[in-house]
Amino acid sequence: MQHDFYFISKNNPKVKRAYMDILNMVKEVQNLVRKKFTFRFDVVGSYKRNMITYDAKSNVGYDFDFNIEVNDDNHRYTPKQLKDILRNAIGTVCVKYGYDFPEDSTRVLTIKMKYRKNSSILHSCDFAIINNYIDDDGYEGQGYIHYDKSYRNYTWCEQPDGYYMLPDKIDWIKENDLWKIMRDLYIEKKNKNNNPNIHSRTIFAITVHEICQRYGFYEN
Repeated sequence: MQHDFYFISKNNPKVKRAYMDILNMVKEVQNLVRKKFTFRFDVVGSYKRNMITYDAKSNVGYDFDFNIEVNDDNHRYTPKQLKDILRNAIGTVCVKYGYDFPEDSTRVLTIKMKYRKNSSILHSCDFAIINNYIDDDGYEGQGYIHYDKSYRNYTWCEQPDGYYMLPDKIDWIKENDLWKIMRDLYIEKKNKNNNPNIHSRTIFAITVHEICQRYGFYEN
C-alpha cells in the first residue's frame, strides 16, 4: 500500500483528546495495581518531539509511546509477572475507553483505537516497561522487559548502544540546522515502510543515524 504520511501537531484537537484519554487511563491503571506496586510513567517518542505522523489513506493511524517504570523493588516479581499484571490492568481500563485489549510484542504492550466499520486503526499507544538504574561505575543505564515469542520467555534486557547515543545525535542534528532535513527523511522512510513490525521509534532511530552518517557526526 502506498502511504501518504504527514505531520500532525500534538496540539491538534483530536490528538489532544486521545492523549488526555490515555493519561486518564494510565492513572486508573496506577490505582488498580497499587496494592501490588506503584509506578511512574513518561511520554516519549514522537509526541514528546512533536513529530506525530498521520496517514488518512491507510489503517495505520498515529501513535503514542509511554515508558512505565515500577517504583518498588521490581525483583519482587518476575518480568512475566510484571507484564501480566500491567497487561491485565491496562486491558481492564482501556476497553472502557474504546481500545482493544493490549497486544503483547517483543518490547511493548500495544493498545489500538479502531474505526469499527472497517477495523482501520485511528491511533495506538505502546507501553514499554523499563528500569532505570546506575551501574557500579556510576553510569546511567536502562533495561526493558523483552518478550521472546519463540520461547514464550520474558527477561530484563539492556537497551542497545544506539539508545544511549540517540540524545547526543538529536542535539547534534539540531545544533547543525539539520532538523528539517531529518524530518523530511523520516517522512520519506515512513511512506516507504510496509512492514507493520517496524514501528515509528525504529524508523526515527534509523533516520537519525543516517543523517549523522551523511553529515559527519561520526567524524568528530
